[in-house]
Amino acid sequence: MDGAAALDIGRAAIWLTVELSAPVLIAGLVVGVVVGLLQALTQIQEQTLVYAPKIVAIFIALILFLPMMAALMKAFMDKIAALIAAM
Repeated sequence: MDGAAALDIGRAAIWLTVELSAPVLIAGLVVGVVVGLLQALTQIQEQTLVYAPKIVAIFIALILFLPMMAALMKAFMDKIAALIAAM
């Protein structure tokens, strides 16, 4: 394996990490912004109010996107296994 192939594998691994974490992070971001906006509009200054909706939203996002995440990880592992077998 040469340096270019190792860099390609590293780049693919970093991109896979971004793809796997994006749905959960986006769900948490959207819920955090909505709850923050509601707090600003109603002038409720409770700092812990945002945690429960975020936890629920992240849990739901994990349940919804887990099959996609598993498929992405399987495809990456198949690619790595094929590269190892080709050596």
